[in-house]
Amino acid sequence: MTKTKPASATPRRKNMRGQDREKQIVTEAVRFFAECGFEGQTRELAKRMGISHAVIYRHFDSKEALIERVYEHVYLSRWNPEWEVLLKDRSRPLKDRLKQFYREYADRVFDYDWVRIFVFSGLKSFDLSGRYLTIIEEKVIYPAALEMRHHLNIEDGDEAPHTAELELFWALHGSIFYMAIRKFVYNVKVDADIVQTAENTVEVFFQGAEHSYEKIVTSKN
Repeated sequence: MTKTKPASATPRRKNMRGQDREKQIVTEAVRFFAECGFEGQTRELAKRMGISHAVIYRHFDSKEALIERVYEHVYLSRWNPEWEVLLKDRSRPLKDRLKQFYREYADRVFDYDWVRIFVFSGLKSFDLSGRYLTIIEEKVIYPAALEMRHHLNIEDGDEAPHTAELELFWALHGSIFYMAIRKFVYNVKVDADIVQTAENTVEVFFQGAEHSYEKIVTSKN
């Protein structure tokens, strides 16, 4: 009678093609760093994946290289270049453009992995959050300030928006993003529809900005 071989206590991962394995590592690293922060060790990541530590470094030269791929996967891949066109499309009212942008932005980027990795990056002085905020400033905040001037027919010989103008739009952006902070970092229950709340926030912002923007521009702060 033939004896049956005992089942292995720990199922082994099947061999995967290099490209597939690399994608798998990045996907798992996103979840791992979102949960543990960037202090999480790659040995623990490998253990969770059921692979050897060496496999990770077969695909990535260093932990920093892996984190860079996480940045590309989580942040750059979710940025929609059409948003840049939308915000400058003067055939539509600026308020409508801002509402559409923040509806789509909140829907695409406000999730557990995105928000927590962003916060961990800032706390540990990784440049990921700083680089992403540069994108936001150049592609959202700065153009929005210029579009508000155009909307209100404000002429200013100095084309560059002043600090006070930029801070106004940072306040708008930050107030919308804070909903995601409450939900995914502070673990506070957020019952409101984030996308709808983002649109409401733009509406309230616009009413105040229309009344005070010219004064802000002429103050030249």
